[in-house]
Amino acid sequence: MGRDYSKLDAFQMADALVPRIYEATRAFPVEERFGLQSQIRRAAVSIPTNLVEISASDSAREYLHFVRIALGSTQELEYLLELSSRLGFMSPR
Repeated sequence: MGRDYSKLDAFQMADALVPRIYEATRAFPVEERFGLQSQIRRAAVSIPTNLVEISASDSAREYLHFVRIALGSTQELEYLLELSSRLGFMSPR
């Protein structure tokens, strides 16, 4: 049962991204603490978290379900970072 999520390249990249996201959003305006800043951080943490949940899956269907959620969080994060850039909260990539 289970897979070793720590061996997944996707997990390693997503896990390394989380501290970078926290650092990049540290200087957001105070009024965004419970708004955009929080949403960006949750999306970033959701990616590796869902990849960890995959490791407990025995079924291919469930495995793909968590992969889809992780991909969705990745797309959400991409949009939120682009929006933050347009709003002037962070510099463009």
